[in-house]
Amino acid sequence: MKLPLSWLSDYTDISGVTPKEYDARLTMSGSKVEEVYYLGAEIENVVTGKVLSVVDHPDSDHLKICQLDVGKEEPVQIVTGAPNVTPESVGEICPVALHKSTLPGGVKITKGKLRGEVSNGMMCSFQELGLTHGCVPYACENGILFLPEGTPVGEDIKKILGLDDYVADFEITSNRADCFSVIGLARETAATFDRPFSVKEPVVKGSGDDINKYMSVEVVDTDLCPRYTARLVKNIKIEPSPAWMRERLHACGVRPINNIVDITNYVMLEYGQPMHAFDYSCLSDGKIVVRRARNGESIQTLDGQDHDLTDKMLAICDNDKPVAVAGVMGGANSEIEDDTKTVVFESACFHGATVRVTAKALGMRTEASGRFEKGLDPSLTMPAVQRACELVEMLGAGEVVDGIIDACAADLTPKTLPFEPDKMNALLGLDLSADEQKAYLERLEFRVEDDKVIIPSFRVDIARMCDLAEEVARMYGYDKIPTTLYAGEMVQGEYTPKQMAEQNVSLTCREAGFDEAMSHSFISPKFYDMIGWAQDDPRRISTTILNPLGEDFSIMRTTVLPSMLQSLAHNHAHRNPTASLFELGTIYTPTVKDGKADPDVLPHEEKVLTLGTYGRLSFFQFKGVIEAICRELNVKNVQFMPEKSNPSYHPGRCANVLIDGQPVGVFGTVHPTVAARYGLSGEVLAAELPLDALFEAIDPVKLYHPLPKFPASTRDIAVLVDDEVPAASMQAAIEKAAGHILENVNLFDVYKGKGIPEGKKSVAYSLSMRAPDRTLTDEECDKAMKQALAALEKDFGAVLRG
Repeated sequence: MKLPLSWLSDYTDISGVTPKEYDARLTMSGSKVEEVYYLGAEIENVVTGKVLSVVDHPDSDHLKICQLDVGKEEPVQIVTGAPNVTPESVGEICPVALHKSTLPGGVKITKGKLRGEVSNGMMCSFQELGLTHGCVPYACENGILFLPEGTPVGEDIKKILGLDDYVADFEITSNRADCFSVIGLARETAATFDRPFSVKEPVVKGSGDDINKYMSVEVVDTDLCPRYTARLVKNIKIEPSPAWMRERLHACGVRPINNIVDITNYVMLEYGQPMHAFDYSCLSDGKIVVRRARNGESIQTLDGQDHDLTDKMLAICDNDKPVAVAGVMGGANSEIEDDTKTVVFESACFHGATVRVTAKALGMRTEASGRFEKGLDPSLTMPAVQRACELVEMLGAGEVVDGIIDACAADLTPKTLPFEPDKMNALLGLDLSADEQKAYLERLEFRVEDDKVIIPSFRVDIARMCDLAEEVARMYGYDKIPTTLYAGEMVQGEYTPKQMAEQNVSLTCREAGFDEAMSHSFISPKFYDMIGWAQDDPRRISTTILNPLGEDFSIMRTTVLPSMLQSLAHNHAHRNPTASLFELGTIYTPTVKDGKADPDVLPHEEKVLTLGTYGRLSFFQFKGVIEAICRELNVKNVQFMPEKSNPSYHPGRCANVLIDGQPVGVFGTVHPTVAARYGLSGEVLAAELPLDALFEAIDPVKLYHPLPKFPASTRDIAVLVDDEVPAASMQAAIEKAAGHILENVNLFDVYKGKGIPEGKKSVAYSLSMRAPDRTLTDEECDKAMKQALAALEKDFGAVLRG
């Protein structure tokens, strides 16, 4: 909502208030100001000038050399090619952009020469000043703007054209329909600055006769139109509006058209009540019927578009046809034309939700519909139509016929609420007296009588005590309300151990180069086929969604693996050479009854850490990530055992993760057939680790080990074993046999190929040995190594590699 600050002077006084202060104070009192800008900010050094002479340019067949009086000692010479500048233009007054002037759009004007003749500026058209033809209806469409006779010479053009005004651009919330008007914002301004506010009651003299002789109004659907008010004006004279009205409309962003249309727009801006004017001669039998449209009816609106109406829409009709879409736009069949002689002014209140649905269905949201859909005060229709008729008489635009048709089914009884000062203080954290609260409310035209607050009809948003408290708070000043703490003991929140463990897992994954992914918990049953699960696999039994979006989202997943592979496939399809993702996703395991998910029992929800990667890590590096996660969680006794029966993974490159000998998860290379179904190539690695099992295995006690004082002795051992012997089992045997001086064992090489017999592999370990109280001797280290080798020979048939 744009508000020229000069318009406020009709209702209140803001003298001494700067635009910056106005912006800050109104925003703080609840009427948010987006900006306050100067209308003519882009126009500088442009004045009015009187044409003294016009002669032809000696070196051009279309340019003219003009001498102009711009209020200085000497005339200025300007060369122009405007077609409407002729010798007959002498005596005309026009805008003149002098040397070093600026125009809208950042255009800069300086003196120069045109074909050898000096030009000290430019004579301006209305377009170059950022105006429309409606703002200056007397102007030539394609030429210099000649101003009305009597315009003073040498004056700043901003003052002459009404561009010397500040405009406040408000962002009005949808609940404050009353503020979509100049009067509403003037009321807020007066209350904010605690200054007098008054609106003069419109005075209509009338011209005799009786409206009832000409027309009648019937409201059929009063639920959609609680009030319909109409007046008649005859002997209409269609002509441009006066300058003051055009300037105000332009400042508000509304294009001036003619006096009758401009009056309806002016009243809409002033009162917030949309109005419409019908050509009386187009109404069959002079009757207006407000009813729901009938299916199959159609109308061409003022914008020239044809629309089919339905019985969900409210229409303004005569005896034969719709002549307007209620609250949205009038029909072309009753448009005001230049030869219109009699006009019906409509001022009505329509059901906001119906107007919104209608405007959306027809695809034609208008200024009127935007106001109606917020819910207007039925009491506005009468003063608005009276104001329109007052302006008609003021502008000499016609003769107002006596009488008003007012079809009112609305309950105009004022709403009341209990006046509860103590409750409002408790809610706001203030200590205001009842008189102070009453004074703040009365600033906004609330009345307090007999411990009741009488709510003004235009405040349709007030429904509860808290709404009244808000009015008191904003008039008191939000910035003055002291900061207070809630009553009672404040308890500082903290993470649970499980939440901290989840954060630790996420941090470890990120440090390992994995990015977090998120996917839907509902999937398609076909996803289980994609990861190779058999038709009779019990893990396929899933909870079915009652109202799925489609087959692809019809069940709750029992594994996150297909979602992870889908995310990897998305990255691969977009040519990402590598991708490493992790997801803390929830799976839903149903209670099984008769081979199906029991619909009467909610499924068991469990979070699973699922990792996936391609193009970056080897199998053993991926295994190291899982070991790092367990280490950071302080999970001990972690082992890895080969897994050959999982259909989703490669049978020779898959392992179960065991804790204290119990399987808790799985990781490995995704089966090539499964990877191919997702369009993935190369080695794709994945892991599934249920978080509950990991969290249960966390050792809450972390022991501190001081830095060693004595050096470690490192020895390497490489043996030949059968290909199927697990490296992890060999490592466990070494740890058991080497004794207490063994500090750690690291697998650093597995080799098959040239020099290694068929069916065999070379496995190499690095053993680090240390004693806490001395430096180990070679004999002690050799003894530990022999014990380890003997254990490998005995348990696995290992042979020391030469």
